[in-house]
Amino acid sequence: MRLVRVPLEELRRSEDCFVDELFVDSVADGSPFLQALFPRCLLDVNRSPVELDQRLFEDVLPYYADGNSIRVRAGLGVIPRLASNGAEIYSRCLKIGVARQRLLTYYFPYHKILRAMLDNTREQFGQVMLLDCHSMPSLTGAVRLGQGPDIVLGNQYGRSCSSGVIDLAEDILRCSGYVVERNVPYAGAFVTRYYGRPESGYEALQLEINRALYMNEQKFFRGPNFSKVRADMKILVTKLSQAITLDQAAE
Repeated sequence: MRLVRVPLEELRRSEDCFVDELFVDSVADGSPFLQALFPRCLLDVNRSPVELDQRLFEDVLPYYADGNSIRVRAGLGVIPRLASNGAEIYSRCLKIGVARQRLLTYYFPYHKILRAMLDNTREQFGQVMLLDCHSMPSLTGAVRLGQGPDIVLGNQYGRSCSSGVIDLAEDILRCSGYVVERNVPYAGAFVTRYYGRPESGYEALQLEINRALYMNEQKFFRGPNFSKVRADMKILVTKLSQAITLDQAAE
């Protein structure tokens, strides 16, 4: 923390605040649930482990580091260089050992658990659906103009989950009163790209929820519609689970 040069409030603007609470009701119904217990500004599990930014490190990165990815060029690699306001997070460059330690401590254990959860569920039921749940700031682009979506569904433009899954998710959300878009501006990142294999029974769908729907973005507390959004997310998960169960029973 001694090297961090931006205020805590600014660092928090990159976190998916309260998203775990929006979906925790589904755990009671038997859905496996995995939550990152560390902030995205420390390490982002929705990146490839080799998305490392040379501008952040004083050592020369290994040859396999992907410094040319769109997210790394934007300062948002697996270890972010920039805060949400575009400011440099650190007062000086880090040693490569910092990246190694964070990957070994946080990144690889998280993905090991996620991989096991998906494979075990796929083996037990013949099919598995991964909902990769995030939040998006309201004060950006079209959302600022009051024209943006409430929820963005991302399936890598059809590559990470089947059309039937994203069609159903959109229908469920629209019936609950939400404005829904697909893949723009968020099509999904590493998690959906890496784990989504619909042809093999691995469906992966990313959800980005507009924070203004359920929280005060400036003061970081739950808003008056928090309970409604939470209830609607339970409906979404329940209906998607039922649909997969029915599809499996029909095969």
